[in-house]
Amino acid sequence: MTRHVAVLMGGWSAEREVSLRSGAACAKALEEQGYRVTDIDMQRDVAAVLAALRPDVVFNALHGPFGEDGTVQGVLEILGIPYTHSGVLASSLAMRKDRAKVVMRAAGVPVPEGRIVNRFDAAKAHVLPPPYVIKPIAEGSSVGVTIVRDGRSHPPQELARADWPFGDELLAETYIPGRELTCAVMGDKALGVIDIRPATGEWYDFDAKYAAGGSVHVLPAEIKPKIYQTVRELALTAHQALGCRGVSRADLRYDDTPGGTGAVVVLEVNTQPGMTETSLVPELAAHAGHSFGDLVRWMVEDASLNR
Repeated sequence: MTRHVAVLMGGWSAEREVSLRSGAACAKALEEQGYRVTDIDMQRDVAAVLAALRPDVVFNALHGPFGEDGTVQGVLEILGIPYTHSGVLASSLAMRKDRAKVVMRAAGVPVPEGRIVNRFDAAKAHVLPPPYVIKPIAEGSSVGVTIVRDGRSHPPQELARADWPFGDELLAETYIPGRELTCAVMGDKALGVIDIRPATGEWYDFDAKYAAGGSVHVLPAEIKPKIYQTVRELALTAHQALGCRGVSRADLRYDDTPGGTGAVVVLEVNTQPGMTETSLVPELAAHAGHSFGDLVRWMVEDASLNR
């Protein structure tokens, strides 16, 4: 009997449009793999919709709050429907960047120094010596991230806006110069390493991630073999320390600047990495010999409960 896969996408986070693109790509690939596929643009009635539909598996293509933070995973556990990616605890933990750093550091994974700050305080005076980074504690896709450059006299004033949408608590971290690297984990194996080079802007922001031609992906990354292996080891260690399942992607910085520290640090682990036409995980999987169809089929067959 043909297995019925419901692809959850959309939702109402700041990453809604990216999720719709991820979901559409995955649904198309799953149909080509012979599955019966139902697309679901997640709304607040998702539990009732899934209870009526009763698919064999849910392919989670959601990004951001409610889809990536353990919330919908809890709904799926209650409904007893196997699902892809990480479970309730790992999803919730990885989404909270500050808590995830505590766990990763305890596992021996180097992470940037930083602290939680109030956004109004961060708008009044520098909360760390520049350069530093201010980011929401539970968003993805570089949404709401600001780099405060060296020499900047005033902190970012937009943090005090009445319409600021990312909460009053933010994470301030020391800025790590150098390369932006990323590495995916598939099951219990780290894949390759990509060196991400923004094509236009100064850093890998939302537009560099999702606009066509927004960034150049160098795969395999042109770094020393020892550093390459270190990145893979750190991605796998972080994945396991947080309790991730299925596919995840770690984002890292490597300070190879003249006179720099030479350090490799993990910024975060994405438990629901993008699956769009410009996404990194499909590219890393292809480099390892897995077509996009192979990748989504593996994810469906890996799906389970109690993840």
